[in-house]
Parts: sequence; C-alpha cells; structure tokens
Amino acid sequence: MDLFEAFFLGLIQGLTEFLPISSTGHLILMQKIFNTFSFLSFDAFIHLGSFLAIVSYFWKDLKEIWGYKWFILISALPGAIAGLTLESIVENYLRTPLIVGLVLIIMSIPMILGEILGKKSSEIKDLNVFKAFLIGIFQALSLIPGTSRSGITISAGLLLGLKREVAAKYSFLAGAPLILGAGLYEGIKLFKSSFVPLDLALVGFFSSTLFSFLAIAFLIPFLKRYSLYSFVIYRILLGLLIIIFYFGSGK
Repeated sequence: MDLFEAFFLGLIQGLTEFLPISSTGHLILMQKIFNTFSFLSFDAFIHLGSFLAIVSYFWKDLKEIWGYKWFILISALPGAIAGLTLESIVENYLRTPLIVGLVLIIMSIPMILGEILGKKSSEIKDLNVFKAFLIGIFQALSLIPGTSRSGITISAGLLLGLKREVAAKYSFLAGAPLILGAGLYEGIKLFKSSFVPLDLALVGFFSSTLFSFLAIAFLIPFLKRYSLYSFVIYRILLGLLIIIFYFGSGK
C-alpha cells in the first residue's frame, strides 16, 4: 500500500460509511482491486475519521443529542456485543467478494420494506427503549460485510415510523459509539503491529474524515426529498456484478 491507496481507501470509507451502500464491502473490493492487504484493524482505524465527522457535523446540536444519550447507547449495545464476540468469524470467513455481493442484494430488502411500510412521520423524541433496542438489533447485522450499517439502521428507523432524514440522523448518532470503540480498539492493535506505517494510517484517517463529513452533509438533505430506491438499485446492480465477476473469474 502507498499513500495514494491509503487516501483512496479513506475516501471510499468516508463516502460509503454514511451512504447506505456498505463501507466495509467497498473497502474489501478496493483492497482486492489494489491487490493489497485486507486487515480489519486498518478498516476499523480509518473509521475514526468517520466518528470525527459525526462530531463535527452535529456539534451545534450537542445539547439536543445529549438528551437522547440513553437511546443512543441502547442502540449501540447489540452491535458492540456482536463485534466483540464475532470479530474472528467475520475476519476469517465473511470478508470475501462473494459474501459482499450476496449481502448487498439481500440487505436491500429491508430498505424496500422501510420505504413501503414506514409511516415516515416520527421524530427521535418519539422513540422509546424498546424501539431503540430494536434499531440496535438491526445495527448488529451490519457486522456482516455488504450490509451497510447506515442502510440497515435507516431501514429500521423507517419501519418504526421515523421520517427519512430523522432515521438517517439517528443512524449516524447510534453508530458513533461503535465507530469510536472499534476504531480505538483496532487502532491500538494496528500501531502495535508492523503491518501499516503511521503515515499511511494518518492519510487514511484524514481522507476518511473529510469525505465522511461530505457524505453526511449530502445524505440528510437528500432524504428530505428523495427515497432510498436509488441506493437499492445501486446495491443490486453492484451485487450482481460482483457475483458475476466472482464466478466468471473462477475464484
């Protein structure tokens, strides 16, 4: 890996972490294209840039957000437990192009259901402990590469009646503790290893921060006017292309 590749992986992480198209899935694909490593630690570390972008974007709303702190923590809990217990399984068995392709398609279904069945009328203040935990259960599924943490949690929010832009906002806030925790945990492991030089890690981090902020600033206004269907179409087409390439290449 060189500086350009680190920057580009940070760009992919930043844009796809918040757009409902799976950041981890795209990182795995880019690593295959670059023919470079596929270490969970590097992926998780550059997620710290996404956390910084969340804090920066919502800084002016910090007082309001603090009022929802227990909902946010409850929504983060299932994902934290799943991440700690299933990390090795994900790293060893699920981080493959075929899995990514299949999951991109399958996990488009909740997005479609959210658009069809969701009332799209509620605010974050209308959540309760049960609904927050249910969103957390959905969020835990994002451990599977190709799912999209934002996609699955926005879908859950829609199914529970949240407005699209509100579901997106809560998705980003509910993911913040997981992004921070995973980034710190894996970042420490990364710097203790000899796999990635510090300059590459920092380039990936700053690139991720910049493009994460841009993605958040784009998606929330977008969802005030438009549905998730454009992302569904993208996911299905990309998933099909990945599967076709996988079997066509004999890998």
